[in-house]
Amino acid sequence: MRIILLKDHENLGEAGTQVEVKTGFARNYLIPSGIALNATKENLKKFEEIAKQKKNKLARALKSSQELAEKLKSLSLTVAVKVGEDDKIFGSVTTQMISEQLQEKGYDIDKRQIQLEEPIKALGIYDIPVRLHSEITTSVKLWVIKS
Repeated sequence: MRIILLKDHENLGEAGTQVEVKTGFARNYLIPSGIALNATKENLKKFEEIAKQKKNKLARALKSSQELAEKLKSLSLTVAVKVGEDDKIFGSVTTQMISEQLQEKGYDIDKRQIQLEEPIKALGIYDIPVRLHSEITTSVKLWVIKS
């Protein structure tokens, strides 16, 4: 039976490809679980339309991420922290704190998008990488100062 894959499948291939599989496998597993469609003329047209819409959506997301990256490049955040002797920070500056600072400035950035290798534990100026899209990463300048 000839099918069109709607989703990537480990053994069969990537989404959008047409493959030949056993009839029982297609009818009992692939088609009911939404992984594939039967390769008819109507379904080919349907899949092409879905692929076109998905491509347009990804292009819009990429464009908006590029615009946001340009805005974030010029952004500077300041985090005031309590320090002890020798300017040692109590605790650390985490991705959650940076995300809250960005939200106060009007940017909706999730803490999982902030790419800190480890929490910041010293005063200073840091360039914080922010992953906005799978292809776009920008940086935000962060000043960690005494409170």
